[in-house]
Amino acid sequence: MTDTGADGPDGGSTDASRDVVVVGGGVAGLTAAVFTARQGLDTLVVDPGESILRRNAHLENFPGFPLGINPRQLLDRLDEQAAGAGADRFDGRVTRVATIGAVDDAAADDPAANARPDAAADGARFVVETDGADPVRTRYVVAATKNEVGYLEGVDGAGIVDRGKAYVDVDERGRTGVDGLYAAGRLAEKPHQAAVCAGHGAEVAVTLLEDDDAPFYHDWVAPEGYFTDRGRDVPPGCEEIDADERRAREAAALDAARERSVEPHPDPQETHPSLED
Repeated sequence: MTDTGADGPDGGSTDASRDVVVVGGGVAGLTAAVFTARQGLDTLVVDPGESILRRNAHLENFPGFPLGINPRQLLDRLDEQAAGAGADRFDGRVTRVATIGAVDDAAADDPAANARPDAAADGARFVVETDGADPVRTRYVVAATKNEVGYLEGVDGAGIVDRGKAYVDVDERGRTGVDGLYAAGRLAEKPHQAAVCAGHGAEVAVTLLEDDDAPFYHDWVAPEGYFTDRGRDVPPGCEEIDADERRAREAAALDAARERSVEPHPDPQETHPSLED
């Protein structure tokens, strides 16, 4: 995924604006980013590279890998997939999410605060602050950290549930009590299973797209004529491809699978922080 670099997720500009900011680069967050970016929403993933999945020695229950897969390799592949869909990545930590109204109220007494006149003119609902980078304005936030919720403390209406660990209160589709704010994966009390969290990340992203009134999103690449030879328009998000294009895509996918599966993952096995020297 494109790393926006040390200058920050916005290239150093305080006027940065995104459609979607995904907080967390585990399976839920990256899967959500694949769907929102592929639909054309300007998507940024902010993550310090600390997904708990990296502590897993070998991932056994993820669909499509009958003998399992190195979890760090799975995250790399998801990261690459999100980048291919058009998402950007900033290697950092989100320190605060605030609604535009709350930021504007602060600016009334503090002109140095991150707010400007006509703050919502770009449609942004939130300001996302990160460590060491300029704030980013965004229409939607998908919170997909494991149990980290401190960055949401200033968002009025975001319900936090304490069950020994912190979770975000959401409806059955991942919506919080704040328009434009969603939670996905473990943070939304989904089971501690990578496949479940990936699926929930996709569901939350599709929910976001529905709430955005985007055309219904189909994840479907059909053979040439599948729709049009029946007198139907190709649905939004779908495409028809001919036999040559199908063979080219299949060959590229096979080449990529071989290339990424030849060598063991170079990163060392991680463990629980309490066990580190």
